[in-house]
Amino acid sequence: MKFLSQATRNLFFTGKGGVGKTSLACATAIGLADRGKRVLLVSTDPASNLDEVLGVSLGSEPTAIADVPGLCAMNLDADAAAREYRERLVGPYRGVLPDTVVASMEEQLSGSCTVEIAAFDEFSRLLADADTTAEFDHVVFDTAPTGHTLRLLSLPAAWSGFIDTNTSGASCLGPLAGLQAQHQLYKDTVRALSDAQTTTLVLVTRPEPSALAEAARSSGELADLDVQNQHLVINAVFHSQTDDDPIAQAWQRRGQDALASIPEGLNGFARTELPLAPYNLVGISALRAMLDGGLQDQEDGVRERPVEAQRLPLPLVQWIDQIAAAGRGAILTMGKGGVGKTTIAAAIAVELARRGHRVHLTTTDPAAHVMHAVGQAPARLTVDRIDPRAETEAYRAEVMASMAADLDVQGRALLEEDLRSPCTEEIAVFRAFARAVDQGQDGFVVLDTAPTGHTILLLDATLAYHRELSRQSTDIPDSVQQLLPRLRDPDFTRVLLVTLPEATPVHEAAQLQDDLVRAGIRPFGWVINQSLAPLPITDPVLLARQHHEGQYIREVVRQRASRTAIVPWLAEAPVGAKSLAAVVRGARDERGSGVVFG
Repeated sequence: MKFLSQATRNLFFTGKGGVGKTSLACATAIGLADRGKRVLLVSTDPASNLDEVLGVSLGSEPTAIADVPGLCAMNLDADAAAREYRERLVGPYRGVLPDTVVASMEEQLSGSCTVEIAAFDEFSRLLADADTTAEFDHVVFDTAPTGHTLRLLSLPAAWSGFIDTNTSGASCLGPLAGLQAQHQLYKDTVRALSDAQTTTLVLVTRPEPSALAEAARSSGELADLDVQNQHLVINAVFHSQTDDDPIAQAWQRRGQDALASIPEGLNGFARTELPLAPYNLVGISALRAMLDGGLQDQEDGVRERPVEAQRLPLPLVQWIDQIAAAGRGAILTMGKGGVGKTTIAAAIAVELARRGHRVHLTTTDPAAHVMHAVGQAPARLTVDRIDPRAETEAYRAEVMASMAADLDVQGRALLEEDLRSPCTEEIAVFRAFARAVDQGQDGFVVLDTAPTGHTILLLDATLAYHRELSRQSTDIPDSVQQLLPRLRDPDFTRVLLVTLPEATPVHEAAQLQDDLVRAGIRPFGWVINQSLAPLPITDPVLLARQHHEGQYIREVVRQRASRTAIVPWLAEAPVGAKSLAAVVRGARDERGSGVVFG
């Protein structure tokens, strides 16, 4: 691969959730280390799975990977960074100011905005402070799903601009002196990101229309941030090895059709194609094989026992009667990026509307593919998205209208300044999320939520929202006050954890379930999506993948879920009401032998 043979010092891997960023970032880091380079591999994803992929336990400091001389890896710990950041700002005032004032400062610095800037502090140090990574030849960043990545990459300009224009000396981040000390570091970060001799942005995608469209959108937005040195990797390209397997032929055809209509914005980049792996890319030997073309050799003797058809979970339709009987409420699809939350949300919404219920389908995901998934919406179904930019502008206008009239010129200027902080968007989007859940009182609202890390931040924002909003307004909407009680009410809210029958999505969903339970929210059930287990397959690569699904299906059913549904891989892309019906009801054997569930 060109980006490996001519690697710049910094390499970023980004793309839609589930396209293989982590696997490729790990394989690249191993490949560089195997060439004698000293490499630091860093995950900036709040839901990092570097530990599982590499088979080691990682922390927030570089850890040497025993089986790869020259390679160290680490996870950015946003919570720990936030604690250190708060103490750096508040510590000097302990014993100097009254305890009540210090407590107020700590409270002010407890919001998600502080977590974001603290994590960015760590990111900037690794990227732009030469002394921090002086012992390494390369720094490889396994970044979070696209929406978070773009936010992360845009923060240098956003925070620098906020520092430059804020004159009051304080913000939602506390005293700006704490940021001014980092101002030069942030400017160096911007410079490093845009330097083609220093930084390469590797766009990872799959031969799927939504993933390619997301890569094209990301590429354009990154170019607007002056990140011009980009390389395209199309992962999991499949070529059938048999002529008598209709599933394999359909899989290959869908990939070819997607690549034939690749977005124009991606055509100008250097491009690498990698084959579909016959098994999960976990462990050093598998990652090495990913780059040297030895995936097939690794497969020998490692197949898992498949799950018998009669022991498979039932299709999603098994739950619809129970959900529909309530007549109202909120349904949330949650899980790792790329597992098909949007498809599952759209399928449930369409089915409930088909049964005569009034349904509203919306998303908090910045990628917002729900409208494309539904196509022509059936009667009684409305579809929209929570637009962060529009919500932020509306919120700013509302706060100014309600509070500015009672302020003098200086007070009005301070309020306008405060509303320009990045925290304002978090508040606005969170409030829109609460409004959406509120609609479940008069019918069904189905929310296609953002990838796991963003979703957790959104749910955790409840108390932080109250604190932050109290600085700008005393009017806390009823929908916000009622949000957590509604999310905790199993008769009102049903959370569906969506996963693929693979290691990382299953274990990430399990971690999400633990977090939800600690917050008093018990998931309704798990959906195993895009499974090959129910299908008749003869192609060796797909057959190997089918066998490997067995251990993860059994893990979900026996250890993780109170109830489980399975959705098979579909020959036709699940777009539009007719295809979404197959998602809910199961698929038919391509050879015409009827429903494949036992």
